[in-house]
Amino acid sequence: MGITINDLYDLEHSRAAQYLGQFTYPWEALAGISDFIKELGKTLPADEFDNPDEDVWIAKDVVFYNRTTNYIKGPCIIGHGTEVRPGAFVRGSVLIGDNCVIGNSTELKNVILFDNVQVPHYNYVGDSILGYKAHMGAGSITSNVKSDKLNVVIKNGDEQIETGRKKVGAMLGDRVEVGCNSVLNPGTVVGRDSNVYPTSGVRGVIPANSIYKTGGKIVSKE
Repeated sequence: MGITINDLYDLEHSRAAQYLGQFTYPWEALAGISDFIKELGKTLPADEFDNPDEDVWIAKDVVFYNRTTNYIKGPCIIGHGTEVRPGAFVRGSVLIGDNCVIGNSTELKNVILFDNVQVPHYNYVGDSILGYKAHMGAGSITSNVKSDKLNVVIKNGDEQIETGRKKVGAMLGDRVEVGCNSVLNPGTVVGRDSNVYPTSGVRGVIPANSIYKTGGKIVSKE
């Protein structure tokens, strides 16, 4: 089952293309997101991006529904045409692509969101990478720390890949759909064009073009 960056993502849909291209697996990029954003931000054109706070760059055409209710901490970049809805909590080390939706009471920390990603209602996304047009239903979250606080291991069938990190959320491929109130357990990887049923507790690797059904049954769309 494909779990590399090239398997999961079309890099043309992110400002992080060159950065991500250095790595084989997406979770390897998590450690350097903060520094990458700081360097990228310095290169963004001033006629397109405002720089309202230290290490914060926001495209001039970003739509804020109520700016006074949002918390945005650097390093952070928010791309063109993105909507930021009331109560969004952006905690830093966050790269948001173009035409995304950051929803009411959604919390983001140490993430890369490709273009057209939607996390529109009560979502927590931490230490994760969400591919082009990925969508998380209302109340769905990425759990990024194991209950035993040990390093996260990616479980890919019989293979177990050590990440060397205590915090790894979910790696969602392009066009992944996550149903409402689902929990993506630490180290979850969902392949391109796959769907997760609502209220699911997901762990391990879900192949591309699959449906993750109630009870953890996985079926192919093909």
